Amino acid sequence: MLGHNAIHVIGMRPGSLELGPREWSILERAQVIAGGKRLLAACALASTPERPIRPERQIPIAGPLDEVVRRIKREAHKRVAVLADGDPLFFGFGRMLVDAFGPDRVVVHPNVTTMQLAASRLHLPWHEIETVSLHGRDDFTPLYAAISRSEKVTVYTDHVHGPSSIAEALLKRGAEGFTLTVMEDLDTPQERIRRLTPEQAWDAEFSPLNVVLLERCHPAETPLHLGVPDHLYMHEKNLITKQAVRATGLGLLGVAPGHTVWDLGAGCGSVAIEASHLADHGLVFAVEKNRRRAGMIRENVRRFSAWLVEVVRGEAPACLENLPEPDRIFIGGGLGPDSGDGDSLLDTACARLKRGGRLVIHCILLESLLRAKASLEKRGWPFGATQIMASTTDPLAGDLRFKAQNPVFILWAEKP
Repeated sequence: MLGHNAIHVIGMRPGSLELGPREWSILERAQVIAGGKRLLAACALASTPERPIRPERQIPIAGPLDEVVRRIKREAHKRVAVLADGDPLFFGFGRMLVDAFGPDRVVVHPNVTTMQLAASRLHLPWHEIETVSLHGRDDFTPLYAAISRSEKVTVYTDHVHGPSSIAEALLKRGAEGFTLTVMEDLDTPQERIRRLTPEQAWDAEFSPLNVVLLERCHPAETPLHLGVPDHLYMHEKNLITKQAVRATGLGLLGVAPGHTVWDLGAGCGSVAIEASHLADHGLVFAVEKNRRRAGMIRENVRRFSAWLVEVVRGEAPACLENLPEPDRIFIGGGLGPDSGDGDSLLDTACARLKRGGRLVIHCILLESLLRAKASLEKRGWPFGATQIMASTTDPLAGDLRFKAQNPVFILWAEKP
């Protein structure tokens, strides 16, 4: 029963919107009921003279959720019930209510989730499927991150990011090796399940009540890991951050799962691609001004299925203006004597880096090293430097010799 201080968050079965006797009893006694328009309408239809559901007030869950929480708080002295789809704590409103009122005030009544229903229709064990939600988001970052690491991904859609826009996002990123199983109106008489290619889904029509399962058609051409051999990357004129130097730079960057990473002067994208393996719940931007090299980054993203990496082609620092502030910045190019805007690039990078963020700069030329060192000293940032001189084996006279690579200076600093 509804206690004076309890807010009951009730999950309704997706599609049929069925509830158990206990939940109906709670709704009968509720003075205030909050929920989406569809769920409130279902309650009104289920109300009968023998079992009436007649709250004093209804609060539609629409628009900014912060405002919905404030409206519920104003009614929190009454008997309040909140309606949700499936499990309210599975990509639902329940977490926000627990945060707002505290776990002692909120009672959660879970139901079957849309993802569970979808998995049962396809006879798939749902614990093997990763799930992401695009509800209320303005980007596809969770989707790109999920398809980079998982073979099967369930996507909760909304009126903006539906199956067609998901297909468009995949094709624009170059992620064509997926099928979309679109499940519409699950657990209703209108239920329909279609398996489509991204091209087929792009301009198709769908019911607004849908969930999408993405399945990889084939594994990544090359598995992504740290320390990928240089020859597996497409690159030109030996313009690649070499394996040993790359590993050192990434180690000094200290990329964590949720970080936003900038790779400036990305070349073939090797640092950005391996950084995405570490920032697998974050954002990674590979910035490169050269059109041909930007195309190579996109090809390398495809080879490694590193779909989290977004290629930004343009002149830095101008092209950085609309990027989110980074936790980590790697500068692999753009500071040499032929880059007249090197000081401006450093100024912008240091200004945009978050406090406590890390900056790593690779320099081959002495002038680049001195420019970076002077910039860090001017700001009073604590920094360190190391020199990497690696050699790799090379065939010679039926045996092997060690062939030296160019020495690289690595500067690293943390923003106070």
